[in-house]
Amino acid sequence: MQRYFIQLSYDGTAYHGWQIQPNGISVQQTLEKALSVVAREDVSVTGAGRTDTGVHASFFVAHFDTENQSLDNEKIIHNLNSLLPYDIDIQNIFKVYPEAHARFDAISRTYKYYIVKTKDPFLRHYAAKEARVPDLEKMNEAAKLLFNYIDFTSFSKLGTDVKTNNCKIELAQWVDEGNRYVFTIRADRFLRNMVRAIVGTLLEVGFGKYKIEDFCGVIEAKDRRAAGVSVPAKGLFLVDIGYPEALSLGLIKPSRINPLFQV
Repeated sequence: MQRYFIQLSYDGTAYHGWQIQPNGISVQQTLEKALSVVAREDVSVTGAGRTDTGVHASFFVAHFDTENQSLDNEKIIHNLNSLLPYDIDIQNIFKVYPEAHARFDAISRTYKYYIVKTKDPFLRHYAAKEARVPDLEKMNEAAKLLFNYIDFTSFSKLGTDVKTNNCKIELAQWVDEGNRYVFTIRADRFLRNMVRAIVGTLLEVGFGKYKIEDFCGVIEAKDRRAAGVSVPAKGLFLVDIGYPEALSLGLIKPSRINPLFQV
């Protein structure tokens, strides 16, 4: 049995997230169907994590096992992309050792959230719109406080089945790029809905609803009701997954998800 890593990107607009769902089509389900055709056997895929409904990934990694020993070539990648819909793109497939795990071997994940300042019909599926002008300096001051905590229950979707709500955040920063605001956050792991809840709460700081010290209180409350409203999923992109060097040597990082909106 051979284990492969597969690198892909996808536009999440039409999907109920990465993971297979009983009531809607998912990226995982769509990918498994195409891989099973190419490998000529049933193939199950394990992703590096879960993205929620409507969330995009310009860089995603998964692994799968198969008896087929010759799937790591350009012809197979071309055949897969021919079978897959236009909103899923395979960039690379390579062999790894049997114990390599797309999820458990990942040491970091990086997300970006995009907010455009004015209406743009070409970005309606890839960014939230906000006409108000937030105070990015205060938002960045509040974002730095995230480094002081590990329990992010206040930013987690209720009723999840995770064993712990602890995460280590390494980067959290807002940038004004002229026509849009971009929030970048990197951590060892993320909870369901975590980034969107953090962004929504930081915006409340930027609009003056919360003071900086209130943001600490939100985190320390360990209660989702204490935080702000989650921002729309369409502005969220998974843009990077960090792996140990032995695995990352096989990964490339092109961005082909949307040429109008480079991520």
